[in-house]
Amino acid sequence: MGKYSQISDYLERFLDNEVRKTGIQNVVVGLSGGLDSAVVAVLAKKVFGEDLLCVKMPSQYSSQSSLDDADELCRDFSLKNITCSIEPMLRAYEEMNQDLDNLRKGNFSSRMRMSTLFDISARENALVLGTSNKSELMLGYGTLYGDLASAINPIGDLYKSEVFELAEYLNVSKSIIQKPPSADLWDGQSDEADLGYTYKELDTAMKLFVDERKSREEVIAMGINEKMLDMIIKRIFRNHFKRKMPVIAKLTSRTLNHDFNYPRDIGL
Repeated sequence: MGKYSQISDYLERFLDNEVRKTGIQNVVVGLSGGLDSAVVAVLAKKVFGEDLLCVKMPSQYSSQSSLDDADELCRDFSLKNITCSIEPMLRAYEEMNQDLDNLRKGNFSSRMRMSTLFDISARENALVLGTSNKSELMLGYGTLYGDLASAINPIGDLYKSEVFELAEYLNVSKSIIQKPPSADLWDGQSDEADLGYTYKELDTAMKLFVDERKSREEVIAMGINEKMLDMIIKRIFRNHFKRKMPVIAKLTSRTLNHDFNYPRDIGL
């Protein structure tokens, strides 16, 4: 059994176990036409079949290629899907805030999508599956309570470069795998342009610094670009708050997330 065969099998078991033990049968995934949501949707389809609902949430900034790729994925894998455009909400907010820059526009779009997805999950009695990969989570390249939000995330321990390889194994369409990563949050937005480096470069450095726990000096000695590594380290520490539940001020002997912790799957 190859690496990605094992990973796919494990993630399918993970999804089945983590969802079923909540007593909920249905799941929803926000489908963008991008790589990460495509991989999560294909994995979820294998586990949940018709109990999976994919939700496409385009805006006026969504590229036609993303819309076409999402439609193609739904056809290829027989994914049950609906479309809920966030364009009316985004246009209304832009009219009220004429000074909206790309960062604010992107964050608002991401949160409108997740608000829509969680509302649909309430209607469908479903859990929201996350689509943020390890590269994004470590770098804080995502919107708090936006695309970073979910009930269960199957790909959060896979770097972006690994998600590409998993997508190949799952036979995700070439058009999705080969296009430059973008969340389509504003015209011409590109993940790698925002970050300043390719995911391959970033992942190589993070595997050394994060997974192998090598020091900054050791990583640089291995030929990693010093400027890029310092950017990575700064982002990892600066964005740690995005990877944690909100910190609660401790006032009693048993405080949530301090010393009042129960297992996720606790029962009566």
